[in-house]
Amino acid sequence: MTLLQVDDLRISFGDKRAVDGLSFTLPAGGSLGVVGESGSGKSSLALALLGLGGEAAGRIDFDGTDLVTAGPERWRRIRGGQIAMVFQEPLTALSPFHTVGDQIAEVYRLHTGASRRAARARAVEVLAQVHIPDAARRAGAYPHEFSGGMRQRALIAMAIACRPRLIVADEPTTALDVTVQAQILDLLGEVRATTGAALLLISHDLGVVAGSTDSVIVMRRGRMVEQGPTDTVLVAPRADYTRALLDAVPKPGSRDYRPGEPLLRVRDVRKHFRQPRRGSLRQPPPIRAVDGVTLDVHAGETLGIVGESGTGKTTLARMMVGLVRPTAGTITFDGVDIARRRGRSVQMVFQDPLSALNPRRTVGESIADPLRLAGVRDPRPRVEELLERVGLDRGEYDRHPHQLSGGMRQRVGIARAIAPSPRLIVCDEPVSSLDVTTQAQVLALLEDLRRELGLSMVFVSHDLAVLRQIADRVAVLRDGAVVEIGPTAEVYEQPRHPYTRQLLAAVPVTDPAEARRLRALRTAGAG
Repeated sequence: MTLLQVDDLRISFGDKRAVDGLSFTLPAGGSLGVVGESGSGKSSLALALLGLGGEAAGRIDFDGTDLVTAGPERWRRIRGGQIAMVFQEPLTALSPFHTVGDQIAEVYRLHTGASRRAARARAVEVLAQVHIPDAARRAGAYPHEFSGGMRQRALIAMAIACRPRLIVADEPTTALDVTVQAQILDLLGEVRATTGAALLLISHDLGVVAGSTDSVIVMRRGRMVEQGPTDTVLVAPRADYTRALLDAVPKPGSRDYRPGEPLLRVRDVRKHFRQPRRGSLRQPPPIRAVDGVTLDVHAGETLGIVGESGTGKTTLARMMVGLVRPTAGTITFDGVDIARRRGRSVQMVFQDPLSALNPRRTVGESIADPLRLAGVRDPRPRVEELLERVGLDRGEYDRHPHQLSGGMRQRVGIARAIAPSPRLIVCDEPVSSLDVTTQAQVLALLEDLRRELGLSMVFVSHDLAVLRQIADRVAVLRDGAVVEIGPTAEVYEQPRHPYTRQLLAAVPVTDPAEARRLRALRTAGAG
């Protein structure tokens, strides 16, 4: 039985057409993936299914009701009750001023008229259903007291509280590390199996939809370029664009690894953060963000650093460039303490270029800063050369960060990093929030610059597929310590540590059959 039928859907924001002539069906209890790059219209579709966003035309038939022409009263019954949404960023979807349990209970009361006591009981029930431990106690916690994965589980709990017939998940795993991402996808599959709800899963990551959907739609610039069973579309795509998306997925690199002498040396480095004392309680123990790391970065190599959120990757990266001082241990660059070499020799590319760039200044002026510090009186010609070198137009000099796309901003961040001619660049999750084709372009740019300029590079990521493509060696971090380090091929093909094997088992793959096999292994192990 068809639950959702979309015919010739068009969504406009003013004079901009975000979705143009989209048609598809989704059966009751089925699962459909919608994939495409940023700006393809995926999120506009998701919002239209909840009566939000731009001006919609065409027809959205949900169980016999045309949502395009539905009135406010009808929408109040459908939105959140029969169609529920799992958003990309739970911190913006959850109120910071109310406990997680109260927010779920309020949604349940609104749609069912249940008593406060019954709504509270339902909130605890669904929190337990999404595998949040000690659900009765954690229902009284606030969103900031949950980890990223736990907040996403809470959003899923809120979505299923009213027993909806359709769950729309809009990029629910973006920026989550691979193991948490796998857990969320497994949970969505479990929810679908146990509740009978249909799932519409939106993602820019083909590996996310591969093992989680029955069929898939590929979108580009608001139009559908291909649709069909997931096994067919991802294994034997017909459209050139779909093949291009698949080709952009990170693949094992064939690198000629010939490192030079150690350039950056990290010896028994620790970074402990003191926790604040609460009330009259005794001083709590410090947080051991980095706890005894020893490694070298050789001249000309790319060292990958991988681990889940909270393993100390970013703290270690910031110590490598001298932004954070170690609690103990030493970090030297060419034999000199990094704190005295910070500047031209070592530069950093940050995860979020929008927060790393001054919004009040043009991108050209931001790139020019290290050149002015080096004594260059008129840096504009050099900045324009750098813009072209990273694939941007010289005219971007006078634009502000908010006027650029995410991929363009990251190119600006790279241009700023290479401006003072460093010998080492530390990249902290530089492609984690980019769609697959933009990600591929940025990775190719970094590799070209490494070869052309003779750079050494440290590449921090939670994405093992990305590191397999770009890194010569990989160091695996867990709880602030290195549990495994070695040549990339050796670590991936013959992992020695159980934690490394766990990370590798969670890496999303685009082959649907393999994705289902890995999911079966994970769920069997969890059981």
